[in-house]
Amino acid sequence: MNEPFFSPLVERAMRVAAQYHQGQTRKASDIPYLTHPASVAAILLKAGFQSEDILAAALLHDVVEDTDLSLEDLANEFPEPVVLFVAALTEEKQTGDGKKIPWKERKLHHIEQIAQAPLQARAIVLADKLHNLGTMVFDLEAGDELWSRFGARPEEVCWYHRTMIESATQNDEPLFPLSTACINLLDVLESHVEKGSF
Repeated sequence: MNEPFFSPLVERAMRVAAQYHQGQTRKASDIPYLTHPASVAAILLKAGFQSEDILAAALLHDVVEDTDLSLEDLANEFPEPVVLFVAALTEEKQTGDGKKIPWKERKLHHIEQIAQAPLQARAIVLADKLHNLGTMVFDLEAGDELWSRFGARPEEVCWYHRTMIESATQNDEPLFPLSTACINLLDVLESHVEKGSF
């Protein structure tokens, strides 16, 4: 298939994401979870990241972390770069024996993990954070309750996002527009925290 505007790889990723995220919703809402990876892919397209591997990984970036699909399962269906990007993006939430890892500990580990990731994976991280921050500001400004959705205080949530943005951006110029957009939204979010908009 040589149609330049249709990608079988991206279509397969969308279908796998839809299948495995079926029934899942965004935190404290009835919004289907698939809206998040789809929005991350759309943000990457707007930012000029048009590689099929990046877009497929964006659609799949939470399936290993949040469903029972494994990296090995993913490797049976998708090219190596897609699997590598998803692996870099996957946050470990439990120890090998199934114990829940404390919020701060797992966030610090994931920040270090992202610092070592390839630029493409870090672009997905920034698009992910941009969508999360955007929806958080959107909900706050709509008067919705926000902070009880997280296992951390508002100041910790803001700290995590700022540190992750720095870890993902580094000195890579192609990532600066995404990073700047993230920081702008984070500044708005922090202003709500300072005003006590809970």
